[in-house]
Order: sequence, then structure tokens, then C-alpha cells
Amino acid sequence: MTARTTTTSGVFAPGRRALTVGIVFTITLVAFEGLAVATVLPVVRKDLGGLALYGWVFSAFFLTSLIGTVAAGRAADRGGPRRPFVAGLVLFALGLLVAGFAPSMGVLVAARAVQGLGAGAIPAVAYVAIGRAYPTELQPRMFAVMSSAWVIPGVVGPAISGIIADTFSWRWVFLGLLPLVALAAAMTTRALGALGPPGGAEPADRRGDAVALAFGGACVLAGATSHSPVTTPPLVLLGGIIGARAFLRLMPRGTTRLAHGLPAAVALRGLATFAFFGTDAYVSLTLTSLHHASATAAGIALTAATLTWTIAAWVQARHVFTFGPQAFVRVGLVIITAGIGVMIVVAQADVPLVAAVVAWGIAGFGMGLSYAPLSLVVLAQAPAGGEGAATASLQLCDTLGVALGTGVAGAIVAAGPTFAWSRATALTIAFTLCAVIAVATAVAAARLPSQLPRAAAA
Repeated sequence: MTARTTTTSGVFAPGRRALTVGIVFTITLVAFEGLAVATVLPVVRKDLGGLALYGWVFSAFFLTSLIGTVAAGRAADRGGPRRPFVAGLVLFALGLLVAGFAPSMGVLVAARAVQGLGAGAIPAVAYVAIGRAYPTELQPRMFAVMSSAWVIPGVVGPAISGIIADTFSWRWVFLGLLPLVALAAAMTTRALGALGPPGGAEPADRRGDAVALAFGGACVLAGATSHSPVTTPPLVLLGGIIGARAFLRLMPRGTTRLAHGLPAAVALRGLATFAFFGTDAYVSLTLTSLHHASATAAGIALTAATLTWTIAAWVQARHVFTFGPQAFVRVGLVIITAGIGVMIVVAQADVPLVAAVVAWGIAGFGMGLSYAPLSLVVLAQAPAGGEGAATASLQLCDTLGVALGTGVAGAIVAAGPTFAWSRATALTIAFTLCAVIAVATAVAAARLPSQLPRAAAA
């Protein structure tokens, strides 16, 4: 008898309590780090310089996450989720350590790349665990619980990290998390080990394709940020060719043409994260550089998005079987577009800080409505024993969307001086691109199923 059928009373039932608590704590740790970096990076940039590498602090993390996600998904399908989880935490801790002592922005980017390798394994393992240990009707609730793991970091994370950066040093934002990584390992590894290997056919080895995809994405972003007529075209062309070929090999058949169901869900997840995080990464910069807000004050907008995302995640958990994933994703993307639209106003006009808080709270609510239903579609249509490969594809497209969104927006911001754009104009162009992507994704949501299957818990 598998873990899926041993107990059905809830995500915190005795048979699942340790796994649920461990996953939630680990997601909380990663969430705190992500929100902290977005909050304190303007302070880091003042200390280390390197505005041209600002976007790379995010992009390097997410590009290497692609490799970690694919490697962990395969490892989980082969031998169970425990080993890739532990390996991911070790790499994540190593990246934190190097980042805490980084003497330059270039070293910080390298440290974030190491962090990304480890962080990519964590959601891949969590999704495999949810697909195998929780019955279908509990999965929406578990995704809502995972979203709730962002509440404490969202409420106190930006404020605490801002205070640490303003009062002591931004370096402690990284170094202070190291003991918590060890605690996460202690809490979670035993429960993951109980799941064991899923059995079935040997999963395909796509790690080389993941490396090629990350390399291709890095070339494209390097070309986009070089602003040189000599280096930009060959870098973009080379990266596009290498990355596109690897992407097609890694994605489920039909992803690029938005085939109905699982392939469309994978593709739309990447588009949604491009739109949301391509803006999210520059909310703090908008407020600190254009409105002269402190890092602590700028973190309030990120906190608002975290809270509203969580609220919306519980809304979808309660109603997704009634209204279906297509409706939630479409409405969510429309709401995200509205939030980005208000951020454009914030970038262009002398408005109070509360306008940015409202704007990003709106966008966070939209993301909470649309994010988990895409995961549910993938889990519902993944083959038994192949949850690792299916969810790795989802997380890979998710991560690629974040990397390209933050990277392309960063390239636009960095290009401002070259084209004599003001900071406000550059941010407006970046935000407008993200809004267009959000609208296109809302339209493409028609390719999702209108309802999810209800599987009776045995």
C-alpha cells in the first residue's frame, strides 16, 4: 500500500504530518531568502557597484535552477526524493556562504548560481512528494499550505532583511540563514525517505539538455545586456539555437504549440512567471531609486504581494474543483495585468508609496489564483511513476520564465543610459512588456481543461 492510500483525513494527518511540516519549513526558508534578496539588492548594488549585473543576481540563480530541477526530478523518479533533496540543501548552503562573503557583484552572481543549483531541487522534490503522498482531493489544499509558507517570510522577511541591511550589513541576510538549512534537512529527510523509489521504467537522462538550456539562456541574456553591435547578435543567435533545441527536448510533446492539457499548463506557467517576476524583481528598485524609499519601506510592497498570493491560493483550493483551472488562470492573469498597470503609473508619477503596495498586492492575488491550478493540471495528467519528469518540466518552464523575465527586464533597465532613457522610462518599458505577456497568457488559458478530475480517496 502506498502513502497515497494509507490515510485520507488531511494534509496534517499522522501519516503525512512530518512530510507536510518539513516541506512547509523548507519552502519558508527558500521564500525568506528570495524576498530578502529582492529587498536588499539595491543596498548591495550601492556597496559593490555593478548595476549592469543587477539582473544577473536573479537570472544566474534561476538559470542554474533549471539544471537542479531536471537533475532532482530524474533522481526522484529513479531512487526516491530524499537524496536529491539533501544534495539541493548542501548546494543552497554553499551558495549562501559564498554570497555572505562576496567581495564584488561578480562573485555574488556566481554564489547565486550555486544557490540556484540547490534551490532548483527543492520544488521538484516537493511536487513529486505531493503527487505521490497526497490523494487528488488534498492536492489543492497542500498547494495552498505551501503558499502559506510564504506568509511569515512575506510579513517579516522584507522588513527584517531591510533592517539588517540598513542597521548592520546585507551580508548577514545570507549568512544568518545557514543554521536553518541544517534544520530543514533534519526535519524533512526521514519523511521523504519513507516514500522510497516509485518503480517503473528508467527515466530519461535530460541533465545535459538542462545544462544546454541554461547555457543558451545565459548567452541570450549576455547578448541582451552587452549593448554591443559586435557581440550582441552572435550571442543571442548562439544562445537561441542551443537553448531552443534543449528546451524542445526537455518539454512534453506539444508544449510550444500549447497542446491542450499538460503541455499548455507547462507553457503557461513559464509565461505567467515571466510577466509577474519580470516586474516583481524591480518593484524595490522602482521605489528606492525613483521615490527614495528605504529598503525596509520598499519591502512592504513585496510583503503585500506575498499575503494576497496566499489568500488567493486558499480561494483556489476551496473552489478549483467547482470552477476549474481554466477560469482561475484566466482571471488571475487579468488581475496580474491590472497590478502591473498600476506599477507603470508608480514608475511614471509622483505617487504615494501606498500606490505601489496596492499595485503589487493586486498582482500577488492574481498570481495566487493562477499558479496552483497549473500545477494541478500537470499532476492530474502525469503518468504514474513519472511525476518527477512531469513536474520537473513544469518547474523548468516556471524557472525559465523567471530567469528570462528578470533578465530581459534587467537588460532594459541597464540599457537606459545607452539610449538616454531615464530610469523611469526604462522601468516603464520593462513593465509594459510584462503586461503584454500577461494578457497573451490570459488569452492562451483557453488551452487548459475546464475541469479537474475528482479521484475518490481510498
